[in-house]
Amino acid sequence: MVLVGKGPWLDDDEQKAWRSYLLMHKTLETHMERHLQREYGLSKSDFEILVNLSESETGRMRAFELGRATQWEKSRMSHHLTRMEKRGLIQKVACDSRYPEIAITAEGMAAIEACAPAHAARIREFFVDVFGPDRLAVLGEVSDEIVDTIRKHEGNDCPPEVSGNC
Repeated sequence: MVLVGKGPWLDDDEQKAWRSYLLMHKTLETHMERHLQREYGLSKSDFEILVNLSESETGRMRAFELGRATQWEKSRMSHHLTRMEKRGLIQKVACDSRYPEIAITAEGMAAIEACAPAHAARIREFFVDVFGPDRLAVLGEVSDEIVDTIRKHEGNDCPPEVSGNC
């Protein structure tokens, strides 16, 4: 069915490109999630938290910092961290404020070290190598422009190097 009328409709080429992007994103994300879960017993959410903690200088972050980095709501973060703590991947560590720091455990570090090479290899195979260096550079530039446009629209002028919401 074709919608007809006035309005900001996408033309055929724009619609095809948008839908191709949506299909590629969903297919790639689903494939990567299934691989992490099947081979390493980690969800995409587990992986995202473990990556952020493992890349911090101290292996620790405050929950609000993780929320900013992942763009998760506070309740989602709290529930997920509780599940990860029960599995021994992270621990909540008391510090000088009323909010604990979230620390990656040895088990969490072992999990990320075990899965990261295979995860990176799949990203390379299904994404990096398909794009090639020239198109990958253009994709990076365009992706940054889209994020900047959304932030301006939302009135959120975060610097590009800051992940998540400011």
